[in-house]
Amino acid sequence: MLIAEKLLSLFLELLLPLFVGYLLRYWKRLNPKTVDRLMESNVYLFFPLSGVLSIWGMSFNEEYMWLPVLGVLMQVVPGILAFVLVKKRFSNPMEQGSYILASMLSNRGTVGLLSVYILFGEEGYVLGRLIMLFNSFVLYLVGYPLAQYFYQKGSSHSRASRSWKSLFFSRTQLPVLGVLIGLLLNLAGVTRPQGVKALVDVTIRLSASTSLLPIGYAMDFSAMKGYYRKTMELIGIKFILTPALTLFLGRLVISDATILWTVLILALSPTAINAVIAAKINNINYHLPMASFITTTLVYLLVIFPLILIAL
Repeated sequence: MLIAEKLLSLFLELLLPLFVGYLLRYWKRLNPKTVDRLMESNVYLFFPLSGVLSIWGMSFNEEYMWLPVLGVLMQVVPGILAFVLVKKRFSNPMEQGSYILASMLSNRGTVGLLSVYILFGEEGYVLGRLIMLFNSFVLYLVGYPLAQYFYQKGSSHSRASRSWKSLFFSRTQLPVLGVLIGLLLNLAGVTRPQGVKALVDVTIRLSASTSLLPIGYAMDFSAMKGYYRKTMELIGIKFILTPALTLFLGRLVISDATILWTVLILALSPTAINAVIAAKINNINYHLPMASFITTTLVYLLVIFPLILIAL
């Protein structure tokens, strides 16, 4: 696939569902509950299923064991950087918590995985899913408690903390279960049927669409306009510091070029919509991470991904 075709493919895969979602809200053509069901179908069905089917047919080597570790570093490093910087940027705890979430959580599950799938096919997608193996644990064991902490810090109201059981045993962990099932089938030597490859392509694209359309539906540009400039600092954290450190550490333990490129591309992912969801659920400012999602995604599409295509 030529550079222009790959760039156009990513634009269509990402921007078209966002645009459709925004128009559906503007025209009031879709019920909010239906939008929630679309997002749930991604988390509970398409994303876990794509994990099972893709990892099932992958050939593994010893370097893969480092991928989940590097995946955690991709979240922890920008989170620590934002935690150090946040008091200089915001005085309101509700905004401080949102800023840290916007920095810590990256859109590897949609933007990152679509990018490596377009560039490297199913092999890139599988490597990306392995990098994201502990993604849900970091989100629910670090991201959500952080959001609750800043909510309590900025509010006189108290909230009941989630039980450990609910953190580890909930439907939101189904994507992790999908990866584990795929690994078990692979390691057990069960042969993946030939026709499954086409189904992998369908589930990957359905997963992306059912994730992005609800994001487009939730966009409120008037509420976000005050945060675009305030989140510009995150561009340096996400597109320079985090990928540079991740790639440096990755080169110490990984020699395969495709694996290293996949690590770098996922480390370059923009702010995740999960940052918006975590902020909204925990009653802190969710317009800030939404503004960061838009600015960092545009930078990724217009600058970062074209540079990756030229470098490759």
